[in-house]
Amino acid sequence: MRRLMFLAAAALILPAPACASQGDKEPVYRDCVKNCVRTNCTGAQLRGFQSTQPPYMALTGWTCRDDCRYQCMWTTVGLYQAEGYSVPQFHGKWPFARFLCFEEPASALASLLNGLACLLMLLRYRSAVPRQSPMYQTITAFSLVSLNAWFWSTVFHTRDTYLTEKMDYFCASAVILYSIYLCCVRTLGLRRPAISSMVGVLLILAFTSHVSYLTFVSFDYGYNMAANASIGMVNLLWWLCWCWLNRRILPYWWKCVLVVLLLHGLALLELLDFPPLFWVLDAHAVWHLSTVPVHFLFYSFLIDDSLHLLNTEKPGVKLD
Repeated sequence: MRRLMFLAAAALILPAPACASQGDKEPVYRDCVKNCVRTNCTGAQLRGFQSTQPPYMALTGWTCRDDCRYQCMWTTVGLYQAEGYSVPQFHGKWPFARFLCFEEPASALASLLNGLACLLMLLRYRSAVPRQSPMYQTITAFSLVSLNAWFWSTVFHTRDTYLTEKMDYFCASAVILYSIYLCCVRTLGLRRPAISSMVGVLLILAFTSHVSYLTFVSFDYGYNMAANASIGMVNLLWWLCWCWLNRRILPYWWKCVLVVLLLHGLALLELLDFPPLFWVLDAHAVWHLSTVPVHFLFYSFLIDDSLHLLNTEKPGVKLD
């Protein structure tokens, strides 16, 4: 049992393995890290580092070796810039200026803001929509899955470890798959519950297979991106078709269209992939920041639609 507890704790604080990048391949970077570790991370020097390390750094698992890698990263970046070369990546990531214990301050803040927006709108939804509305439970569950994903996104961008990286990726996939289920329930499941139940089972099996492959076979970033993009495209087309078919019936249909187009359009910001401005703001952070307002429009649609369903759920009235 103690061994299992130790392994669990190690997974939480150990840095995540990353693909080698141009910066960390440089001999000057590797020699710098080797010399720093030999000089500062043994014996009395290590005890001195540990005694002066802020508690929040120790709690988030920052080690003497991590600090050496951080300092040597900036030494290498400085040499690159002095020679007129473009800024390189290190261990699969751009160099970011660390703020307190936050590895990627802007992305962590953006993830937190998304989580807060989701929580605020969930509370507004629950106060505006009676429990009797047909979509109430499904939307509440979707919101909780989303909140969990934004929590792990915040944790991951605060401290990149083996566990936090996996949780960030897996929870993001869970949101995408649950969004398919949400769409299925709204468009088909209210009149044919058996269909949404079967789709739900298939989605659970798909999620289990996806996580198992990434965990036990290969953590393939390209496969993960392709899988999520494919599922997202299905979700996009499904919602758009439903909105088009109901545009004459539902006056708020445009909100749904705008939300799905914004979410998929804003995701293209990831393709920019530029070195962080002021060593803080990169394309990923810009993407996350841009999605914060979308929560308000999305829940506005969900509130309108849930109230509409509640009002039409009467004997002899057909659900849309």
